Amino acid sequence: MYKVKVFVTLRESVLDPQGTVVKNSLHSMNYSEVSDVRIGKYMELTVEKNDRPVEEAVKEMCERLLANVVIEDYRFEIEEAVAQ
Repeated sequence: MYKVKVFVTLRESVLDPQGTVVKNSLHSMNYSEVSDVRIGKYMELTVEKNDRPVEEAVKEMCERLLANVVIEDYRFEIEEAVAQ
């Protein structure tokens, strides 16, 4: 069994109005050292072992459902989970 952490963020070329609102709010709270905020998504998947390589399956999941590859980038980390 694998634990997969998936991180999805808007591409740098895509405007992030939600990030701009958060940055402005931080500035209004006197956190002026924050120069930029980008909002993203974080997901954890538990994936069972099978004949297919887990990297291949997760990449396909990201490209078909978890990320909008037109405007978003993704990356993932895979670690083997210890059965309990």
